[in-house]
Amino acid sequence: MTGTVYLVGSGPGDPELLTVRAARLIDEADVVLHDKLPGPEILDRIPAEKREDVGKRAGGERTPQSETNARLVELAEAGNDVVRLKGGDPFVFGRGGEEMAYLAEHGVPFEVVPGVTSAVGAAGVAGIPVTHRDHASSVSFVTGHEDPTKDESAVDWGALADTGGTIVVLMGVGKLPDYTRALREAGMDPETPVALVERGTWPDMRVATGTLDTIVDARDEHGIEPPAITVIGEVAASRDRVVEFLQGRGGDGATPADDDSDGGETA
Repeated sequence: MTGTVYLVGSGPGDPELLTVRAARLIDEADVVLHDKLPGPEILDRIPAEKREDVGKRAGGERTPQSETNARLVELAEAGNDVVRLKGGDPFVFGRGGEEMAYLAEHGVPFEVVPGVTSAVGAAGVAGIPVTHRDHASSVSFVTGHEDPTKDESAVDWGALADTGGTIVVLMGVGKLPDYTRALREAGMDPETPVALVERGTWPDMRVATGTLDTIVDARDEHGIEPPAITVIGEVAASRDRVVEFLQGRGGDGATPADDDSDGGETA
C-alpha cells in the first residue's frame, strides 16, 4: 500500500516549539527527508538510518527540488510513511506548495502539519512584535532569495515602502544592501529601525540592530550569517525597551551568556 507523506513545519529551531503532532510524526515515520533549517537538536532526535538530507551540503551543493519531489513519491509508493521536515512553516517560502501539488498529481496521500514560522517566532523571542497597536497594523513577509531564473524581481519594494507596516524579510542576509537601498530610494526614512535575528530560538541566537541606513554595517561588524530574518519598521525598536528581560537570549553580537546590550540577530 502507498504510504503517506507529511509536510511538517519544524518551527524556528527550538525543539520545544515543535507541535505535538510534528514530534509524534517524526518519531513514527519510516523516513524523514529534511533540509538544513530545522534546529540541530531536532535533527539529532532522528535516528541516522531513517534520515535523509535533501538540503544544502558542503561546497554549496544542494538537492534539486525535482529530485526531492521524485524521492517523496518513490518512498511513499514503496509503502513508507514519510515526513518531509522543513524549517518554520512548510508554506512560508518553504516550497511546500510545490511538493503538495506534485504528490497530488501522482496520487500520493499527504497531510500538511503547520509549524511556527521564523518570521514571527524568531522576531518574538528577540523581543520584537511584528505588529503593535501603536506602531504597525500590518506586516508583510518577503523572500530575500527569489528564483534566480526570474527575469526581474516580483517584489515591489516601492509599494512596501508605502505600506507603513512591518516588513519581515526571510533569507535576506546576502541581499541586505540591495533591498535596504531600494526601500530608501522608494522614500522610506533612512532612520527606520531594523533588526537582524540570526538563528532565532537556537542556543546561539544573535541579534543586531540599526537603521535602514546603518544595518549593513551592523551586519558586517557582527558577522551575521544565514539563517536570519530582517525586521524593518518601528517595531524593531521595541527590543531596546525589553532587552534586559530577555532571559539569556543573544544580542548585539554577544553570546547569550554575556548579553548586556541592545542589539542582535536570528534566523
